[in-house]
Amino acid sequence: MSDPISRRLFGGANPGMPYAAADATKPTDRPVEHDALAQAAIAPIQSGMVVGLGTGRTASRAIRALARRVQLEHLEITCVGTSLASEELAREIGLRMANFNETAEIDYLFDGADECDNQLRMMKGAHGAITRQRLVAHAAKRCVYMTHEDKVVEQLGSRGLLSVVIIPFGVASIRDRLRNLGLSGVVRKNMDNEAVITDGGGMVLDMRITGRNVEQLALDLDHVPGVVDHGLFLTEADEVLVEDRGGLVRQMAPAV
Repeated sequence: MSDPISRRLFGGANPGMPYAAADATKPTDRPVEHDALAQAAIAPIQSGMVVGLGTGRTASRAIRALARRVQLEHLEITCVGTSLASEELAREIGLRMANFNETAEIDYLFDGADECDNQLRMMKGAHGAITRQRLVAHAAKRCVYMTHEDKVVEQLGSRGLLSVVIIPFGVASIRDRLRNLGLSGVVRKNMDNEAVITDGGGMVLDMRITGRNVEQLALDLDHVPGVVDHGLFLTEADEVLVEDRGGLVRQMAPAV
């Protein structure tokens, strides 16, 4: 297996390897024209833009809504996917894709969030596309994230597990270094009990971080050799759109 750190920048997963976000693009029963969250996420998009397409079930709703709007309004946009799954969905429904290797700047990104606190700090990684999601977010002028009201939390990690992507070389030693930080994670497996492989060739560890200082934790993880990326997105969000149980949408502002 080739080095996933370089592959995250210059290529995709090996042919035939499962990628983590493959189950995230199935359509919902809700017609896209009645999907208020998806419509709010794509509303700022205009002709001439380069648009980053997020990864996950919520982001896929907005990708489908965008394709419909492009068709109806004849918008001239190009898109960059944050995962192979999002790229494939976008191509299938008629969106024009750009090569991120040749795209220095993105005008607008929409994506989902697994958890979000009142400071717009987020936890992501349910679909394993963390590294590409962060790379595209940091190239974007504006980043808008979507979530459900049940995922708005007082403290990150209170609902779900933190995803940490590591290289599949020296796994035991990497996990030992993480244990020295008080972190114990399990390797994410697919339905066939095989380790999930990300688009960049990494493995995913899922771990509890309840009660941790997330800023310090993010800094610590950034300095662990073998850790490619992690699901703490603490500064990426310019705006978070929150959907309630009835489908209504509100914009969440950061706490003062």
